[in-house]
Amino acid sequence: QVQLVESGGGLVQPGGSLRLSCAASGSIWFINTMGWYRQAPGKEREMVAQIGRGGNTDYADSVKGRFTISRDNAKNTVALQMNSLTPEDTAVYYCNVEGLRSGLARFNNWGQGTQVSVSS
Repeated sequence: QVQLVESGGGLVQPGGSLRLSCAASGSIWFINTMGWYRQAPGKEREMVAQIGRGGNTDYADSVKGRFTISRDNAKNTVALQMNSLTPEDTAVYYCNVEGLRSGLARFNNWGQGTQVSVSS
């Protein structure tokens, strides 16, 4: 089993910053891609940022230049630093981790979600 635990959401004013963290634990043999997705009310879940094991990153156009994704391979953690937040960033943010479990079975797990609200 692989578990993901997220932290760091909350309420922030426009222009503010938040940092989300996600820790993966369990019978992990190898983690490939780690990422953050979000889902706003009435909208589909969308990719926000992804990072490969080697550090290559991909961002949604709407967050480029404002958000930064990072990971610690030794600790199996991924973080999302969010700056210059706007009300359009309000959503539930989900961590996603893909890799191999012990026994080389593939996994693709989601965190429980953390609410990010941007409002004055």
